[in-house]
Amino acid sequence: MTKEPTSAIGEPPAAPTSYVIRAAKAEDATGIAEAHVASWQSAYRGLLPQALLDGLSIERRTAQWQRHIQSDNVNVHVATDSGGHVGGFIATGRSRDDDAADTVGELIAIYLRPQLWSLGVGGRLQAAGIAGLATRFEQATLWVLDGNARSRAFYERHGWCPDSTVKRDSIGDAEVVEVRYRRPLNGHVQKA
Repeated sequence: MTKEPTSAIGEPPAAPTSYVIRAAKAEDATGIAEAHVASWQSAYRGLLPQALLDGLSIERRTAQWQRHIQSDNVNVHVATDSGGHVGGFIATGRSRDDDAADTVGELIAIYLRPQLWSLGVGGRLQAAGIAGLATRFEQATLWVLDGNARSRAFYERHGWCPDSTVKRDSIGDAEVVEVRYRRPLNGHVQKA
């Protein structure tokens, strides 16, 4: 069993065991679901109703991620440790927005187990997702909860900017406000 890195109080977090970023396989679906639920339960505490967070189902998320992994519409990458355990994931694809041109991709989801936050794994996952999007699209967008300051700061550090588009949505019984971010995809390969 790999021991998670520790650091003394006041020191920056230690670098995690080497995580490999690779395309997801069907057998990763449960690990992806576990990371997804753990991240939501930490990141959205105070932003979404606690009952909603407590009721998240790893089984339902596993089925969802199995479908996405097998789909041609969503590209899923995982960060795995030396034992093959999923620490986080990113999902990308064509933009799902009604106003999006065919040249716009989307960062659909990126989540890490909370113990891996601020250790560089998320940045590596995001870079892998951007690299994949850049082979097919000129720009990318993503949606983030308006009150999610941690995620918004992460995206802004990685070149994303709000594009002034806001939407109201529902997650369970909760009404939320989401902000759209956008960035160019340098290195886009033009199709002949």
